[in-house]
Amino acid sequence: MTLQTSPIQALQQQRLLLQLEYQTEKEAFRKQTEETGIGRKVKRGDAWYPLKVGKNYYNSLNQLAIEVFRTADQDIEHTFEFGKTVMFFHLDDDKVKYLSFSATVSYVDGDRMVCILPNEGYSVTLQHTENLGVQLSFDETSYRLMMEALDRAIKGKGRLGELRDLFYSRRPVETYVFPPMHFPYLNATQEDAVNQVLRAKDVAIVHGPPGTGKTTTLVEAIRETLMRESQVLVCAQSNMAVDWISEKLVDRGINVLRIGNPTRVNDKMLSFTYERRFEAHPDYPHLWAIRKAIRELRAHRKRGDEKFHQKLESLKGRATELEIRINNELFGEARVIACTLVGAANRLLDGQKFGTLFIDEAAQALEAACWIPMRRVSRVILAGDHCQLPPTVKSIAALKAGLGKTLMERLVETHPEAVTLLKIQYRMNDDIMRFSSNYFYDGQVESAPTVKYRGILDLDIPMEWIDTSAYEFKEEFVGESFGRINKDEAELTLNTLQQYFERIGKQRLLDERIDVGIISPYRAQVQYLRRLLTKREFFKPFRRQISVNTVDGFQGQERDVIVLSMVRSNDDGQIGFLRDLRRMNVAITRARMKVIILGDAPTLTRHPFYRQLWKYIHQLMLGASS
Repeated sequence: MTLQTSPIQALQQQRLLLQLEYQTEKEAFRKQTEETGIGRKVKRGDAWYPLKVGKNYYNSLNQLAIEVFRTADQDIEHTFEFGKTVMFFHLDDDKVKYLSFSATVSYVDGDRMVCILPNEGYSVTLQHTENLGVQLSFDETSYRLMMEALDRAIKGKGRLGELRDLFYSRRPVETYVFPPMHFPYLNATQEDAVNQVLRAKDVAIVHGPPGTGKTTTLVEAIRETLMRESQVLVCAQSNMAVDWISEKLVDRGINVLRIGNPTRVNDKMLSFTYERRFEAHPDYPHLWAIRKAIRELRAHRKRGDEKFHQKLESLKGRATELEIRINNELFGEARVIACTLVGAANRLLDGQKFGTLFIDEAAQALEAACWIPMRRVSRVILAGDHCQLPPTVKSIAALKAGLGKTLMERLVETHPEAVTLLKIQYRMNDDIMRFSSNYFYDGQVESAPTVKYRGILDLDIPMEWIDTSAYEFKEEFVGESFGRINKDEAELTLNTLQQYFERIGKQRLLDERIDVGIISPYRAQVQYLRRLLTKREFFKPFRRQISVNTVDGFQGQERDVIVLSMVRSNDDGQIGFLRDLRRMNVAITRARMKVIILGDAPTLTRHPFYRQLWKYIHQLMLGASS
């Protein structure tokens, strides 16, 4: 978008691109549903089959919930989480037949999932259906809510219109003026960021490269804002990111009300969810009794009962009154309302207004999603890192036309005065950080003295690249959704890790709980590596210390050792989506002490980034041997 375009034209253009993305994803989903076998979906983690159906009940929000259990393939990581739409199916002579309704995931805990059904008849259907399974459905709701949010921003008057016009101009953002506050447990750039947040009238951006304490800074900024405001809204793109920031706020003694269910279902997380608080309210048993009376009245309605409607309306009126009272008390007590960006459209928030909206992981969210909560606030604080994982965009045409450009990325360009870069990292050995700092952050990120020389073995080289070209491994293509696999490289990856473990020693690995992340950009390679790992006797004692996942699966995490299997190996120098360098930034910077890359250097180094990385690691290795 050029700055000559009016804000309204720019948002209309976004709406068209979002529509294109919607159609692309819907079509891809239709094709995948028709062409991909159920076995493949189960392996991808997008389906559970076979299913065991548990009990059904009405939850505290008066929704009909049913439990289902996964009984096979329990070691496969799945993609079900709160808020996602699912559809049930059954296999009839190996033909997949879908049931006529969809349901919504309430929460998932290991191999148990609770789904919300549209009505009672469907729970009977599920309990009497044989060979039952469940799979993710196409997510119409998120798209509808994003479209509505863009429409509101386009027509926006008042504060929403002001923010829209400011975000699409180069007019400097306004700030309050007051002397800086000092926070003894923050470093200088973290302190600057908190002060910038407190001074902002319109918008402030906390740019946090890997390991620089973005969450710590954000929690402090929220705490300080709550000294000035009674309540704030905190959002993020994913449930996991909302859980993470909520947990840190609760640790600081802040009353958080989490709208929507958490990803990790433990007692600590559940205790600050709206649903759990609603159930714990002293008026809840009374409300439950009224709802039960309503259900019984409907179930036993007698023909010609003239007082039926009168009784029903009376009970419904009392139930609504109690619901409103409980709701007002819960919202009245909470200092932070936390939810996903899409979750900010929840009817529980109807009529709520906030001074400040904090959006964490803002660089991973489509701009349209950020406009969902923005109608409720007067200023916006964005935190994240646009040099790490971008939002997922399936339509190549929409991506090329700019749908992948996030609100945060654009504001960093148009309003640099609103940005604070956090510059001291506390995670990595300096040699690992330095490459990332030079390539992505103009060399501005430095290592804290406590981590600068972090290492596991004496005289160890923090970064190694094992060139697989000498072995003449070749990649294989395994279908659109899985991408590529390189089986020989997978074997070498585990051999290399085994050799490194042997150098460290079994006892030390166990005593110090040295943990490892094996990362591959391709899902097929990840699943192949997982299977190989479970078969290897050597790794049995360390099973809990090793996790294997895609780059996206490791977002926001860190490990002592990171092993990267790059997969690509061909004569044409084709590297596909490894060209998205932000993913490589994430992969490398998960490591605290050691990075081992396995990749075909001639294939990868035709790209200038990998050529630079290869040279950088080569110099480290030469320096260590001299």
